[in-house]
Amino acid sequence: MESLGTEHVHVGRDGWLFLTAGSNNVVGQFSRSRLMARRVRGWKRLLLSRLRGCDALGAQYLHVIVPEKLTVYDHKLSEGLAVKVRLSPAWRLRRSLFWHRRARRACLDLVGTFRSLRDARDLYYRTDSHWSFEGCAAAYRLICAACGAEPRDLSSEPQERREMSGDLGSKLTPPQTELWSIRSIQHHAERIHASPIVRLREQTGRADTLHVGAHVVFRNEAPGIDPRRVVLFGDSYAHFAPIMLTAFIAETFAEVHFVWSSSLDWGYLTRVRPDLVIGQVAERFMFQLPDDRFDLDAYAAERFGAELAQAGPESDQTVGVASDA
Repeated sequence: MESLGTEHVHVGRDGWLFLTAGSNNVVGQFSRSRLMARRVRGWKRLLLSRLRGCDALGAQYLHVIVPEKLTVYDHKLSEGLAVKVRLSPAWRLRRSLFWHRRARRACLDLVGTFRSLRDARDLYYRTDSHWSFEGCAAAYRLICAACGAEPRDLSSEPQERREMSGDLGSKLTPPQTELWSIRSIQHHAERIHASPIVRLREQTGRADTLHVGAHVVFRNEAPGIDPRRVVLFGDSYAHFAPIMLTAFIAETFAEVHFVWSSSLDWGYLTRVRPDLVIGQVAERFMFQLPDDRFDLDAYAAERFGAELAQAGPESDQTVGVASDA
């Protein structure tokens, strides 16, 4: 029986599935609407503001937008769905920075890079909205090139191969699966801090429910490590699991802080004093503008305070100490 698409999932060619709707109006973002024009202008102002803020801290800022699968693999769409890639929010933002050369350099061109690589390797899982090891590695190499870091050779044989349906394949009837190759990237980096909600949900087997407000810190003392301190604000594409972007970064730099948030916390940055700040966001989340008045501690207290209080003192056990965090 052939899997049928849903109002949120488009079944493309060769087993490729695409997220098309939902709260972020994914396909609707590829339009010339006034709303999307305002969104792009808003992201431009935000990027320029972040560059100024990081300048004041003596830090470099890099802006990493993970392209939507629709933006990269539009040639895999089936009849009945078409998108104009030049209207992708990520591409439009970079074009809007033409006269802001420094900002354009800070806003990495993952769209162009991914489209140039799309036929050579699967940069995303076909049944999932997230990038694969290959896609994550390609972004990592761009980040290293942009900040002058020496990329580590983190290629390895998969530790595990697992038949999985992904977050898109699981929505179909029947579910559509594929073989995932799982590679653990983390080798030398040690996690020295995890926020109480991260520890609690890991201890109770609910790590997969972590989202905005999760916070961890890694330290790496391997020979030849880049001595810089990095703060990475990101989402599930960056994730602190040993198979995603945070692990790549933690294997490259002496200290890496990951904060699950699309917004920057300037108070946190002022305390930590990083050398490099990375703002990572999935392209579909460009439908909303972040609020860089974000306060990680205040958010965690409001969002997780009751849950942590109910769990008792066990949730306050410390896992190392983050320097200046």
